[in-house]
Amino acid sequence: MIGIIGSGNVGANTAFFLAEKGVDHVTLFDIQDGLAQGKALDMMEAAPIRGYRTVISGTGDPDAVLDAEVIILTAGAVRTPGMDRDALFQKNRDIITGYAQKITRADAKVIIVSEPVDLLTTLFVRHSALPPDQIMGLGGILDATRLRFFIARELKVSMENVAAQVIGRHTDDMIILQHYCCVSGVPIENFMAEETIADLFDQTRQAGALIVDLAGRASAYYGPSAVAADLAEAICRNTGRIMSVSQMLFGQFGITDAALSLPCVINKSGVAKVLEPRLDPEQIQTLKTCARTIQDTIKEDSHA
Repeated sequence: MIGIIGSGNVGANTAFFLAEKGVDHVTLFDIQDGLAQGKALDMMEAAPIRGYRTVISGTGDPDAVLDAEVIILTAGAVRTPGMDRDALFQKNRDIITGYAQKITRADAKVIIVSEPVDLLTTLFVRHSALPPDQIMGLGGILDATRLRFFIARELKVSMENVAAQVIGRHTDDMIILQHYCCVSGVPIENFMAEETIADLFDQTRQAGALIVDLAGRASAYYGPSAVAADLAEAICRNTGRIMSVSQMLFGQFGITDAALSLPCVINKSGVAKVLEPRLDPEQIQTLKTCARTIQDTIKEDSHA
């Protein structure tokens, strides 16, 4: 069973995508009375048409999801126009810390979708008794998915043929690895000018903020939900897929005690292996700077 904590736009759509994929039964939880039950009932009433056979249920009892094998954490505030990530961290830190202490199943795999994801993943690991390789944040994989769309739209090719790799922090400081971006194995610089590539990279860095600005009162949720469902499927089906997730680092590129996205082998145990892509000195320095920012933010917060 997959448990989803938070039944807002991200949580509910993640449940729907998981049902469409037929991954596993899903239980939605929300502190708002009746919200999870109502959305679960609505989705199950669509099952005769959509054809999914997995069961989506809703509950107001947190214990019903805390013992799930895979737990997707979407609870908390979302970005609004003009809100910076530090303010969002202040709103969501206590929620994440609370669940870090409540989720105690030894083999549970936790996917953190709540923002700011790298800060909250680091905080979760620090307060959790679970092994760090069972705790993953939705970081680079979401950015790479957005970039794949932008490249495919620019070239008018199938998105299935586009590969992209984004690492680091899920902010404007993300590191887009151009030499890992290709179309059917062919590097993207063979298809477009460097100016066009730079523009697509800028669009990727601003994608989340643009959605918030355009939507006004809602942050992105279809994209994050689809990615969360994809990651949960990779765990449940033990696929061994390589996905760039935010993971507490222990010595990679000289970084410790901070969660940043690197390509990881994902299977039923969670993160089976963290891969270290080829980086230049500037990119390594960017990673280290982001790690220090995360560490300093959490340290300052703990002294507040």
